[in-house]
Amino acid sequence: MSGRTATKETANVVWSGSWVAERLGVELVGDGELRELLGLALRRNPKRAHLLVSQVLGKHVPQHPSVVYGAGFELGRRVRELLGEAGARRAVVLGYAETATGLGHAVADGLGTAPYLHSTRRPVEGVARAGGFEESHSHATSHLLLPEDPDLLAGDVGGARDACGAGDTHDTRDAHDAGDARDAGDVSGAGDVRDAGETYSSDAVLVLVDDEFSTGNTVLNTIRALHERNPRNRYVIVALVDMRSPADHGRLADFAAEIGARVDLVARNSGTVRLPDGVLEKGQGLVTAEEVAQEDERRAGATPRPASGAPRPCARVDLGWPAGVPDGGRHGFTPAHRARLEPALPAMADRIADALDDGARRVLILGFEELMYAPLRLGAALEDRSDIEVRFSTTTRSPVLAVDDPGYAIRTRLVFPAHDDPADGPGDRYAYNVAGAGFDAIVAVVDSTADTPELHAPEGLLAQLAAHTAQVLLAVVPSYMPPEAIPTAATPAAAGESGVPLSSAVSLPSAAPVPSYAPERQDEPRMLPEPLRGPAFSSYAPDEVGWLLQDLSDTELEAPTEEREEAIQSGGAHYAESLPVEYQPSDQYQDLFKAALDLSAARVARAVGTVTETVLAERGPRPVLVSLARAGTPVGVLMRRWARHRHGVDLPHYAVSIVRGRGIDANALRWLAAHHNSADIVFVDGWTGKGAITRELAAAIAEFEDSGGTEGFNPEIAVLADPGGCVRTYGTREDFLIPSACLNSTVSGLISRTVLRSDLVGPEDFHGAKFYRELAGSDVSGHFLDTVADRFGEVADAVDADVKELLTADRAPTWEGWAAVERISEEYGIHDVNLVKPGVGETTRVLLRRVPWKILAKRGAGADLEHIRLLAEQRGVPVEEVAELPYTCVGLIHPKYTRGATGADGRAVESK
Repeated sequence: MSGRTATKETANVVWSGSWVAERLGVELVGDGELRELLGLALRRNPKRAHLLVSQVLGKHVPQHPSVVYGAGFELGRRVRELLGEAGARRAVVLGYAETATGLGHAVADGLGTAPYLHSTRRPVEGVARAGGFEESHSHATSHLLLPEDPDLLAGDVGGARDACGAGDTHDTRDAHDAGDARDAGDVSGAGDVRDAGETYSSDAVLVLVDDEFSTGNTVLNTIRALHERNPRNRYVIVALVDMRSPADHGRLADFAAEIGARVDLVARNSGTVRLPDGVLEKGQGLVTAEEVAQEDERRAGATPRPASGAPRPCARVDLGWPAGVPDGGRHGFTPAHRARLEPALPAMADRIADALDDGARRVLILGFEELMYAPLRLGAALEDRSDIEVRFSTTTRSPVLAVDDPGYAIRTRLVFPAHDDPADGPGDRYAYNVAGAGFDAIVAVVDSTADTPELHAPEGLLAQLAAHTAQVLLAVVPSYMPPEAIPTAATPAAAGESGVPLSSAVSLPSAAPVPSYAPERQDEPRMLPEPLRGPAFSSYAPDEVGWLLQDLSDTELEAPTEEREEAIQSGGAHYAESLPVEYQPSDQYQDLFKAALDLSAARVARAVGTVTETVLAERGPRPVLVSLARAGTPVGVLMRRWARHRHGVDLPHYAVSIVRGRGIDANALRWLAAHHNSADIVFVDGWTGKGAITRELAAAIAEFEDSGGTEGFNPEIAVLADPGGCVRTYGTREDFLIPSACLNSTVSGLISRTVLRSDLVGPEDFHGAKFYRELAGSDVSGHFLDTVADRFGEVADAVDADVKELLTADRAPTWEGWAAVERISEEYGIHDVNLVKPGVGETTRVLLRRVPWKILAKRGAGADLEHIRLLAEQRGVPVEEVAELPYTCVGLIHPKYTRGATGADGRAVESK
């Protein structure tokens, strides 16, 4: 059955985009089949609210496997005709994760002899990255290229055989395209004249496959990056639909001329989406209103969750997957692999058919995120060898609004936790149009990496599916690991594909115990340990933050403040080589902290929301928060809580050490690069003073990259308050009291400041810190977080207004704080900017940890300075009011300190 026939056969009487079109004024304009091919849905995305939902992709809408596979295969045949036999033999196909992995594989099959690779969002230890790129409008932007053969994308080096004209573009969407005088398949241009000395490193054609070609940014950025590394003569872009706007049509020719290569476009259908002004804001508002209405209905009992009923067994199906055949194209899939898979498909389909109940007439083969090709081919084989009505779709990372209306493309949504230990941390995953679709059985197909306890948990995917079908089967495809990435100590699983008996069955009720599943794929031993987490290290919950530190709790590191100050200023020791004795606040000071927290909680919540929304808008919807320990850690936790409160996303969050004069922990950067895309990392701190840490981080990242470390880390810091004008991502530039600055470890998860000393921290170690378990009785870390988070709801409107203003404002750093500090240093005869600590937060640190000389306070400053005045009084430090001060206060450390020194008022500064 052809794809075009099937679309007409299954077309709805009501167009599945009408609900969105009517409410937002969105128009879908194109050839006659376009509305049968595409529907519309909405998603919560700061860059593009609407989603084109394909009826033949096999991602969001269950479809006949033969239709899904046939659509890609037919496109591959068209590319083969375009390139000719010789060109097809030299082609390499690259598909995009996650939606186009199966489509790209089918295109490669249509070409016949092309090796295939798809991008991935799953880093694999031991496999070198051949590149990566960003998908700007996606919910999960970072793509990795991890070919087993590093030369796969390099192509056939050796000259310009049958070369096409440089800068030539050829659009083969349909034969009737206006302005295109060549027939599809034309490979003219071999005799084009080039500039003298111009050569190409490869005439192997790279075929790039995505489900849609709209702005073209993702594909063109990929080509540009790969072309810089391995220039070639020709590229072919393949998509189910060409949805470029009229303004974007000329970009392809300009791009081809820019890189000096021919770029063709092959698309099944063409059209465009017309968007009215303000559609993004209106769409986001519509999503919010619909979510609120659905939640109200659920609470009122109008749409109760399906009852799970009696436990349903989830039986495993032993597929008998052929040894050595990859589960997909993550590391490359060659014609030789295809030749071994094809004859094995009928027998695997028969095993699935034998495991189905006798009454199963309508069956869904459900793939898993990037794992699309293997379940698609299994479904097509089952469809071919039985009279069962088979449909195919896959789970996805993409959060989309579901509306049970025939004019909306996503009718139902199942939500379940990720079950493959994703590198970007835990989060929700989705299966669309499965619930209520009337399937008699669902066959979930996952790779062995994803066969985890989370998959079988009471809230996991299998339990969610069991509520909507009479039978759930699980088929596990072994996760392919390139030989060089497999640890030598690894031993093969003794049982089935996941190391458990193949006949095992698990029960899915909420009370069922979670069995132990060991994936076949075994990870390479890590050089660096996993992050420390509470309650073993810190009083924070384990999901709030992972500390990329080593535990030095049993090491004596504390020294009297005066001894430390004398050693630091004399050059005998660095401040990070020891710890000050933890300040034990008096009852009066504790009461002051609580009062300050009550007074400023809403203000802090507003700043948290503002900086978080700014990060989400500018750095993508799933950034990885990396706090600079320890002042940044409470802020990072609050930002994570805001993202969950406002958007329902769980952002990964870690804390790392940075030391003035010594840089950031390079081993922590290596760990982050191994587990996340470096471009997703957002460094977080509490506040800026004069900007020393901002400069330190930028220098440290540059040094890390120059020494061969992973590139792509953005050294910009996101802070709650930026009174120094040192960063462009902040919650506010006002210098106000952030209550977490009032205390030390007891408001920071009971963790000390970080330690870097050569006898304790080796070249392969994380920096160190201590966990003060003995201070648990004084710990207010959770109270601080909860008090601020409780105010999120009331500041939401103010946050929206702040963010709207900030995103259009000039936020370039002014470095006013640094200039002020230099002036103060000279005016007061200190001549060392490191002894001038501007801002409420830094002044508090001076009084808690250093030997203060005097405090400069802005005349008229009120409640923000009450705790400063109390601390100064307790330590005998004068507070001098200053009229013209760019900060609320500035703390001055005693210059040239010795323990015989006295303060400005003649009183001894050494504690008695």
